[in-house]
Amino acid sequence: MSKYDALWAWIRENGTDSFYLTFAEIKQIAGVSIDHSFLTYKKE
Repeated sequence: MSKYDALWAWIRENGTDSFYLTFAEIKQIAGVSIDHSFLTYKKE
């Protein structure tokens, strides 16, 4: 079970081809904090 299963369920049930979610909305839907470390990661 992934911590993002609730988010994937929301996406499946959304019924549209595209949508916009903020990090706060993702956190609310998924029920977990988002790890923003990927924003500062630099690939060598």
